[in-house]
Amino acid sequence: MSTATLNLDARLRQYLLDHSLREPEVLARLRDETSLHPYARMQISPEQGQFMALLARLMGARKALEVGTFTGYSAICVARALAPGGKVVAMDVSAESSEVARRYFAEAGVADRVDLRVAPALETLDALLAAGEAGTFDMAFIDADKERYLAYYERALQLLRPGGLILVDNTLWSGAVADPSDTDESTAAIREFNSFVHADERVDVSLLPVGDGLTLALKR
Repeated sequence: MSTATLNLDARLRQYLLDHSLREPEVLARLRDETSLHPYARMQISPEQGQFMALLARLMGARKALEVGTFTGYSAICVARALAPGGKVVAMDVSAESSEVARRYFAEAGVADRVDLRVAPALETLDALLAAGEAGTFDMAFIDADKERYLAYYERALQLLRPGGLILVDNTLWSGAVADPSDTDESTAAIREFNSFVHADERVDVSLLPVGDGLTLALKR
């Protein structure tokens, strides 16, 4: 019986991919293109994308939010998994990476399922709330500037229905959150976020060592 979570070395991770990952060719191409981007480190891992898609299917999700779309990998994963007629409202501030995302949305056949809004995410989230969409979304993925994680989380929680799921990326931050000597602003923000969600009685929570740390918060 295991008493701790496994650390994956390169060999074991490759075994995991070989025996789990079912990545469509279009997503593999998107990963390859994104790997040449100056901020390629912002790309989620393929096994995380597949896990998110599985959660969307398990929930029968129809409406999803994404805060931080980058070149579109995670949005495609979720959009492909949505129930018929489903929609992802995706948000990013970069026009350049959004153009890449739009190109791959079309190639992946999900352009009609992704509403990509190039604007500050708080503006888009507040607009959705003002439009009366509170309590209508099934899931949300947050993967953007860490200093605003709590603000994104609060708005996403309002927009989700009871039983809706928030997924938050980078919550282990390459281990920096457990290093007291790391006083970087983003590290501090993630620590604050993790402590807040751990104590938040509005949700059931689990922080998983998937990718760079993935927090799941289920709205009660």
